[in-house]
Amino acid sequence: MDFNVRKLAADAGIFFSRAVQFTEEKFGQAERTELDAHFENLLSRADCTKNWTEKIYRQTEVLLQPNPGARIEEFLYEKLERKVPPRATNGEILGQYMLEAGKEFGAETPYGSTLIQVADCQRRLGGAEREFLQTSSIGFLTPLRNFLEGDWRTISKERKLLENLRLDLDACKARLKKAKAAETKAAAVPDFLETRPRNYVLSASASAAEHELRVAQTEFDRQAEVTRLLVEGISSTHVNHLRCLREFVEGQAIYYNQCNQYMQDLQKELGRTCTSSSVGESDPADPTAVLTLNSPSPLETDVLQIEEVQPPASGTRNAKVLYDYTAADSSEISLRADEVITVYHMPGMDSDWLIGERGNQKGKVPVTYLELLS
Repeated sequence: MDFNVRKLAADAGIFFSRAVQFTEEKFGQAERTELDAHFENLLSRADCTKNWTEKIYRQTEVLLQPNPGARIEEFLYEKLERKVPPRATNGEILGQYMLEAGKEFGAETPYGSTLIQVADCQRRLGGAEREFLQTSSIGFLTPLRNFLEGDWRTISKERKLLENLRLDLDACKARLKKAKAAETKAAAVPDFLETRPRNYVLSASASAAEHELRVAQTEFDRQAEVTRLLVEGISSTHVNHLRCLREFVEGQAIYYNQCNQYMQDLQKELGRTCTSSSVGESDPADPTAVLTLNSPSPLETDVLQIEEVQPPASGTRNAKVLYDYTAADSSEISLRADEVITVYHMPGMDSDWLIGERGNQKGKVPVTYLELLS
């Protein structure tokens, strides 16, 4: 018990000494030990790294999971050290709704069959999103969080200890300065009645202050070296975060390429479905419809007949190709993104298609792949 009381008293004395030193420094009444410029730059660089890493981490969380409620739920599961239950992505939920609606309306109807086709695409988009979220969380967010919760906490702890030792060192310097001043004053104005006892006490006080200063200086130098080594490790942190950033960008590129491919495939599939349905929905009882079914137009036959189609006297326009397009059959033409071709519409032709010409090549092109130019 006596030991605890003495320890508490000693701790209280140290705390009071630090508080006094800190207050006097703020009011400019005490000197402060300054770190060297290189060390200060390292500390400033460490603070900058921490601040921007925290901002990037928080905003990446928002990018990957915009729902704040879901983020809080994941945070609670993580703190409880429990596995986060699987959650369907928005694309997967939309795809499920479209699939159920398509079955309800009937897979044999145009709307129902289209809903089922789009539902499958949404399901694949949702799966690609899920994979991207997982890889980004493991490869990018986790290293950033490990730095903030691990390395930076260690650096902060050692920096706080260094600051406390600096306050102790400066307090020892102040006490030694006061002891030296008192000793000098006593020597200048001696008291003949108590010269020897008083000088002896002042000399002993100065010696004790010098010893405390040497101990404080040694502890401060040792802690400064430890802190310096930690903040110099920020360069290694930058290298690690750079590698993680490149992996994040690579994963993002793969994800968007997958989404683009899925949407292009869906557009092609819907374009072919739309063409076939426009023919299949004709009334078989109508003699004209039967004639149309039995007599395919030149636009729906082989390449030779497509090449025999002549453009109208007026109505041709230039169009820019938005995406790469691969011809599904010999009646179509394959195109590259960003090239400019000549297009026109033939009477009786489906409005979702145009005739495209590029040099001596000619064929059908989906309108959705084109941007008409003035």
